[in-house]
Amino acid sequence: MAKVRALVQRKKVSPLDTPTDLKPEGIAAISQALNVLLADTFALYLKTKNFHWHVSGPHFRDYHLLLDEQAAQIYATTDDIAERVRKIGGMTLRSIGQIASLQRVKDNNADFVPPLDMLRELMGDNKTFAANLREAHELCDKHEDVATASLIENWIDETERRTWFLFEASRGADRSGH
Repeated sequence: MAKVRALVQRKKVSPLDTPTDLKPEGIAAISQALNVLLADTFALYLKTKNFHWHVSGPHFRDYHLLLDEQAAQIYATTDDIAERVRKIGGMTLRSIGQIASLQRVKDNNADFVPPLDMLRELMGDNKTFAANLREAHELCDKHEDVATASLIENWIDETERRTWFLFEASRGADRSGH
């Protein structure tokens, strides 16, 4: 009779489990906050791109290029946000429907939006986005997630720069009489 060694039962691990030293409640809270920011980022990207595609008027080229540059910068952060969620062991967005259910950035489906209104609306959206990033930063501080907090600091700086450019572009147009 052959000796058979009993198999040791191992803890069942999710195939998407990611090792981290963050506490489970921190992972859940930060992942949720980042997923909402990710939904906002996609919504802000699409709105910026929408305005890029539909801008018209005497400052067309300047606004068209500005909005394209800003949309590219916004889109570039989506992968960083989603990968950060995964790095800390969370799950990220899976669909447009999930984005729509989480986004706080309001869509603009108007057939025509005057160029200055576009700039001002995006300026307001970016200001709100910066405030939401700060809230997420506080949450990261609370759960001692310095890496995510550090990334968020860079995203705040980028968002404030976009806000500044939109402000100056819309203000300059007012002074020139257009």
